[in-house]
Amino acid sequence: MKPMLTVIGLMSGTSLDGVDAAVIHTDGERITGLGPDTSLPYTADLRQRARRILDQAPTLSFDDPELKAVEQDITRHHINAVRQLQALVPGIDLIGFHGQTILHAPDRHRTWQIGDAEMLSRATGQAVIHDFRSADVAAGGEGAPLVPWFHAALLHGVPGPVAVLNIGGVANVTFIDADGTIHACDTGPGNALLDDWALCHTGTACDIDGQLARAGTVNWAIVEQLLSAPYFARPAPKSLDRQTFAMALDRVAACTPVDGAATLAAFTIEAVRRTPLPARPTRWYVCGGGRHNPVLMQGLQAALQVPVETVDHLGWNGDTLEAQCFGFLAARSVRGLPLSAPTITGGPNGLSGGRLTCAGLMPVPSWVHATSGRHS
Repeated sequence: MKPMLTVIGLMSGTSLDGVDAAVIHTDGERITGLGPDTSLPYTADLRQRARRILDQAPTLSFDDPELKAVEQDITRHHINAVRQLQALVPGIDLIGFHGQTILHAPDRHRTWQIGDAEMLSRATGQAVIHDFRSADVAAGGEGAPLVPWFHAALLHGVPGPVAVLNIGGVANVTFIDADGTIHACDTGPGNALLDDWALCHTGTACDIDGQLARAGTVNWAIVEQLLSAPYFARPAPKSLDRQTFAMALDRVAACTPVDGAATLAAFTIEAVRRTPLPARPTRWYVCGGGRHNPVLMQGLQAALQVPVETVDHLGWNGDTLEAQCFGFLAARSVRGLPLSAPTITGGPNGLSGGRLTCAGLMPVPSWVHATSGRHS
């Protein structure tokens, strides 16, 4: 039997709001416990700088000075989050470090997450698994979503067909069929467009409680134009970059602030409703920041016409779920377990991923020597 590891998972999502960190006890297949968690928001300045990097990413070089400066500041946030949890939980074995995605273009065999794994390892004295997506993308997969492995482990024993919808900057779905097969894809925009719109028109980085969208009227002609994009005609699995639908902000530019928000929210909801799944889920569970927006939740309930609940009804922590996930995936990586599957990422069945960094860690943990994770 493989050893259970105590892992800190780290996630900084495409909403660019900060770092989530959570402790999980797992061997990459079983989950025996969940520990404390924490969240460290980015400063307004760092968020703005990261947003500019994200906009420039397609043309940036790896040694761009501002890119490196932002990467260092983001890594320091991760270090601080880890140290908070290390003070609460002794005996941490491993860190799962997703990093901050600034570019995701699997059609060009590119996915780019910034974050200095060696700096994180040296500062915390921990082994770090990072670079979770590159192996899948290099093998022809989408590199995303990866969280379905974790959703499926948490849903073990729950009868399908059931769906878990994660609404972050981009939205993605995990579908568990009646026979337990996992299917997944990105559905379309999540919070990113609505967040950008709200920041532009209110100075606040999200549409708090759906106040803007609730007060507006949906322009369905614009929604249908947006849904005519080639992405929505593609079969799953498929994935998106945060900026794939940035042009939607231009489409709603002539709308009032409230009508623009209502239209962007409807775009997110309709993209979910039209997602190609093998069967109709009997129930949907929603995680991520989008579950806090009542306009999105009520709209999903009306559009999907089956029960739609937050994952909190399952006893899950919907705010730290992705951080827990990357702790779980780190344990899978060090064991050489799959991170790819034809129905999840479109990558080869059985392909693992992630890179292991043990910078300055002496002695190297004994369990490292028995694993097949790639070292750096």
